[in-house]
Amino acid sequence: MAVERRTLIHWFRKGLRVHDNPALTQIFNKAEASPDKFTVRPIFVLDPGKAPITYQKFLSVVETLKLPKVLDKPQRLPNGVQPIADALELEQSDVYECPTLDQLVKRPQELGINKFPGGETEALRRLDTSLSDEHWVASFEKPNTSPNSLEPSTTVLSPYLKFGCLSARLVHQRLQEILKRHPKHSKPPVSLMGQLLWREFYYTAAAVEPNFDRMLGNAYCLQIPWQERPDHLDAWAHGRTGYPFIDAIMRQLRQEGWIHHLARHAVACFLTRGDLWISWEEGQRVFEQLLLDQDWALNAGNWMWLSASAFFHQYFRVYSPVAFGKKTDRTGAYVRKYVPELAKYPAGCIYEPWKATLADQREFGCVLGIDYPHRIVNHDIVHKENIKRMSAAYKINRQVRTGKQEDEIDYDTMSLTNGKRNARFETERSTAKRKC
Repeated sequence: MAVERRTLIHWFRKGLRVHDNPALTQIFNKAEASPDKFTVRPIFVLDPGKAPITYQKFLSVVETLKLPKVLDKPQRLPNGVQPIADALELEQSDVYECPTLDQLVKRPQELGINKFPGGETEALRRLDTSLSDEHWVASFEKPNTSPNSLEPSTTVLSPYLKFGCLSARLVHQRLQEILKRHPKHSKPPVSLMGQLLWREFYYTAAAVEPNFDRMLGNAYCLQIPWQERPDHLDAWAHGRTGYPFIDAIMRQLRQEGWIHHLARHAVACFLTRGDLWISWEEGQRVFEQLLLDQDWALNAGNWMWLSASAFFHQYFRVYSPVAFGKKTDRTGAYVRKYVPELAKYPAGCIYEPWKATLADQREFGCVLGIDYPHRIVNHDIVHKENIKRMSAAYKINRQVRTGKQEDEIDYDTMSLTNGKRNARFETERSTAKRKC
């Protein structure tokens, strides 16, 4: 006999307080006690059709949710794989063959050693290693890590998360356990937990925007008149810009399939608003081809952020392709490894080889324009021009959005934040005279 059930919907319009909610209390009082006749099914509706467009707003949503624990390992697995019919196996055997390295890679000679062997076993081993030092985990802050250390200064778990070798929920649970034991821990967005939540932030934003990976038709993205320079794009993608720090990063990416997140910041800013004024979509495509941890939502989201097209709008804060690398590797060891042409250049000019005289260049075994390219742009000049371009683009986007005309604004003085230089995003204003 069918049991008649009534469905009651209670809308929490302000907060989710349950213990002293009058309307909800009445429902419970009038309901029958039998659990098979009365079931509470919570449904969360968070800004339907919209996603949080700031990381902090996203965190406020996350704090209202509770993740279920990771499932225990099954003791046995059912035999769910049925044998393929012999005829099909023989007829289509080539479909199941693993491709060779030559088939996958156009220039396998450019590849370095495989630093990231795949599989769940390796992923779990790396997770255990990364989380073994609980003090390091609790005090981790991404801005304090090095983009150009010879050994990674972060966990490098991203390829394993991307391919599903490692459960994001497991990482979250393990981090939570450590943070409970260390109450004075770092916080998002810079903490390790914050790095994991960046992934979820971009997933959430991308879920409601089908054009998330392009400028046109993308509700998040500002419309910016980027230029087309195939020659500059190719030089950037292959590490031939004439800026050793930028070139070292792009060569590491091409050889190993991974670069530090702050190194991604440097090369993305250089390609887009910082120096080359090339669309973030072009950089996104190169990363899509080369990054082991390439993820559709994260890749597009980070490129929009770093080009100041969405999520981040302080376009006057520009990474220096010289000063940023010097900050964490004054000797240039990273450059020497990935740009071996410059191996004999001294620390004083390895980041700025154009400062070496022709005689010095010959002595160091690397003449610019012959053994290593000249700079394709002058950062001191172009980054200032690009700040003005961004200013104009922002102004036009505001006018389109609001329908109001704006007065002219002088943005030339906006490379300072609150009257102080920002150490990480400081634009290069080197006046020091060094002997090379």
